Amino acid sequence: MRTPKRVVSLVPSPTEAVAVSAPGVLVGAIDWCTHPAGLGDVVRIGGTKNPDVRAIVELRPDLVVANEEENRAPDLDALRAAGLEVLVTEVRDLPQALSELERLLVGALGLERPGWLADAGAAWARLEPLPPALAFVPVWRRPWMVLGRDTFAGDLLARLGVRNAYASHAERYPRIPAAELAAAGCDLVVFPDEPYRFTAGDGPEAFPRIPAALVSGRHLTWYGPSLAEAPAVLSRALREAGG
Repeated sequence: MRTPKRVVSLVPSPTEAVAVSAPGVLVGAIDWCTHPAGLGDVVRIGGTKNPDVRAIVELRPDLVVANEEENRAPDLDALRAAGLEVLVTEVRDLPQALSELERLLVGALGLERPGWLADAGAAWARLEPLPPALAFVPVWRRPWMVLGRDTFAGDLLARLGVRNAYASHAERYPRIPAAELAAAGCDLVVFPDEPYRFTAGDGPEAFPRIPAALVSGRHLTWYGPSLAEAPAVLSRALREAGG
């Protein structure tokens, strides 16, 4: 495959990684892509679960970047059937995130290894974990859904010293009743601000007896340039919650 000059991204994390590392290459992105600032010239092509396949084809990309969890196989099959090259990332933990970013940026796009990618690896390598804590991590409300097994966010939290109470659950994002969550014996509830936008007034009040940590969803769930500052940002939020 020739070095791509026109890239469409179907996931926010690769969007930010490509836009920061190869300015001008990104020509299309989904509606949820908010970083970096200045994506005004990038054509919006729908959402992760409902991308506009025709609009993507009309952009004539050399490469479409997707994710095995976020994007639907039928959409990716339709893009391939239209003759487009599709690179699908799989990210379940930090080492995999770093290697997939290198596969995209260095392997597929032919770039030198970005400085921010090296900084991210170094930042997590020198991380000093916080005192151990048992937590559950809501990702949705009505119904309550939490992080379960085998998730990228769960791996980051474990590196920070936070053990996921539902890490052994059969499902990756199980639905757990609020009463069961409250009785799980956790030291902490970690509330990210995406995909559900938990705030100080929406989430913690459901579990008044458990300390709450409000954290940046971008730093907890995105695999891109935010990884370089994520250890410091997340550690600070978790320390504040612990008093």
